[in-house]
Amino acid sequence: MRSFSSLFCALTVVVLWFDVTASYRLGVGRADCTGPPVEIGFMGYGEFSQRGQGIHLRQYARAFIFEDDNRARVVFVSADAGMMGHAVKRDVLNLLKVRYGGEMYRFENVVLSGSHSHSVPSGFLMSCLYDIASLGFVPQNFDALVEGITLAIVRAHESMREGRVFLSEATINEANINRSPSAYENNPKWERDLYLDYTDKKLVQLRLVDAAGHLFGAINWFAVHPTSMNKTNRYVSSDNVGYASVLLELDRNGVRVPGRGDFVGSFASTNLGDASPNIMAPKCEKTGLPCDMLTSSCPAGAGACIASGPGKDMFESTKIIGTRLYDAAIKLLKANGGREVKGPIKFAHQFIDMTEMKVPYVNPTTGKSETVHGCYPAMGYSFGAGTTDGPGAFDFRQATLTDSPFWNTARDILGEPTPEDKQCQAPKPILIASGRAKFSYEVQPKVVPTQILLVGDFAIAAVPAEFTTMSGRRLRAAIRETSLEASNQEITVVVAGLSNMYTSYVATPEEYAIQRYEGASTLYGPHTLTIYLEQFRKLMRSIASGETLAPGPMPPYSDDKQISLSTGVVFDGHPFGWYFGDCKLQPKEAPYHSGDIVRVMFIAGNPRNNLMHERSYFTVERLKPEYEETNSVEQHPNQDGWEVIATDANWETKFKWHRRSTLFAYSDIELEWEITDQVEPGTYRIQHFGYWRYILGGIYPYNGTTRNFIVE
Repeated sequence: MRSFSSLFCALTVVVLWFDVTASYRLGVGRADCTGPPVEIGFMGYGEFSQRGQGIHLRQYARAFIFEDDNRARVVFVSADAGMMGHAVKRDVLNLLKVRYGGEMYRFENVVLSGSHSHSVPSGFLMSCLYDIASLGFVPQNFDALVEGITLAIVRAHESMREGRVFLSEATINEANINRSPSAYENNPKWERDLYLDYTDKKLVQLRLVDAAGHLFGAINWFAVHPTSMNKTNRYVSSDNVGYASVLLELDRNGVRVPGRGDFVGSFASTNLGDASPNIMAPKCEKTGLPCDMLTSSCPAGAGACIASGPGKDMFESTKIIGTRLYDAAIKLLKANGGREVKGPIKFAHQFIDMTEMKVPYVNPTTGKSETVHGCYPAMGYSFGAGTTDGPGAFDFRQATLTDSPFWNTARDILGEPTPEDKQCQAPKPILIASGRAKFSYEVQPKVVPTQILLVGDFAIAAVPAEFTTMSGRRLRAAIRETSLEASNQEITVVVAGLSNMYTSYVATPEEYAIQRYEGASTLYGPHTLTIYLEQFRKLMRSIASGETLAPGPMPPYSDDKQISLSTGVVFDGHPFGWYFGDCKLQPKEAPYHSGDIVRVMFIAGNPRNNLMHERSYFTVERLKPEYEETNSVEQHPNQDGWEVIATDANWETKFKWHRRSTLFAYSDIELEWEITDQVEPGTYRIQHFGYWRYILGGIYPYNGTTRNFIVE
């Protein structure tokens, strides 16, 4: 029997942990972080030909700040980026330090998470392999992310108010499937039997309300890859989760144009590693027949194995999946239900060198405890095969367990794996020995950040990779169980994927053995997840005990070693008889109707001359009703007579840049606006805004306006 004194101490710990106070100080902020929309390669599919040509949906950073009565503060940011880079976070913190001092925002209490859209510019990670699609480092995109994320946090900081936090959950079916079911099925049956589905179907939502009960922010986590836009897409797009965020904010703010209004709502990444939005079963491209389930391959002549859907094309699929996410989230918001999050704010952070980590592991085959360790980073042969969301090149197949003398010879030019590497990574046949590469800076990271933010009884586990469905489930369980053991506290855990740094995938040891794409892309060997489980238990124990962990080894500084083969804008020219902003293609004179698409074209400068953050390359404007009676269609009333009803951030708009002459640097911008059934009849016009670069130096603004046109 426990003594009265020990029972009293235990109860005291529980009371201190819970903290009956439910009120927090909260802040939200949003800022444009759109990268260069043209000429830069996209990160995600690794397709060199997939280079930006325009914008469909802009990129935004959305920041959320939580502070308790003891002034403990944490920040969570979800950015419409492929993933997050360590140097991006470092520079964001440096800018915040200049503004607020060194103790307010630190590595320990700030999480930056990328949404993982595959249709946004790359070149910001400062790791050779990850920046290869953009031909190296792209300073303009790096700066766009740093400045946009910083501004979002500043706006959240300046909007702090008393408030409360509520947690809700909803089930979303028909929004994701497991793209590697054969690997998932290699997990123990008893473990799979704990879950109904091969992917997580639960949307988790944090709702932020002020002291008066007014809703002003929401974070939603749902496991789905933003790969509805496929690798043929060349428009900058935040994809399905970005579109869901746009819908949510337009609804709650009652506005027409994205990026406006006080309410901030994000759809953040979680354990999406093997969760695909392409819910139609993968099929052979040319025959329409099912692919081989294990290898995701097709017979000779049948084309690639590709998954798609649920729409007729990638735009419709993006809209359908994004709308399903939005529908679930808005239903939760309008219900005002869920449980209130209570308790103090705490956090833990530590850098670890994955190549030096040694942790205990119970072998499921023998039942014996052993010590396992991390490997030097390496990518397997199945990495070259790609996924059913975006197949790779050459003759690579998923689930490959053997190597090739030809590809091994090519591999060894970059970096030759040691016998120890091969043994450590087994059964992965090594295609890229990135940890041994002879290069001026890292091909892939070795030192990684690990972090937990605890807001009351809600934990955000920030991981620097794409965790598979089962890997995420094990991580959530490990943190939850450790909390119970260390403090008798029941908590809810979400995995915040692609946070603070990017290190590819994390598959379970059982999934790793199958060596599909996710296993082949698990960098540090079969026990990568084992190491993370032990490390996050350590973080949770440190939070429970109040212990401050050693910071660990800092990732190397490599800014001065970056290579960039992507050239900047040299100058802009225009054809004789034309000038920048002149409209080459005017709207038609006949009236437009719902469902029509208005297409116009302007003589343009290169969009990389100015990324137009918090602005737009073009606006669709409606003549205000009070001016309709006094101005004919041919006349252009002053600017005050027009209201902006759409920009390049709206779903129904697109802009495409065309390089007409490389020698003379002529270019055009083609603008499209789809007229929806919400558009009111009236008089409209389209304005284009841009900047051109003079060959002798200097960048100058210009704008152009179409003639007025009628929508009936």
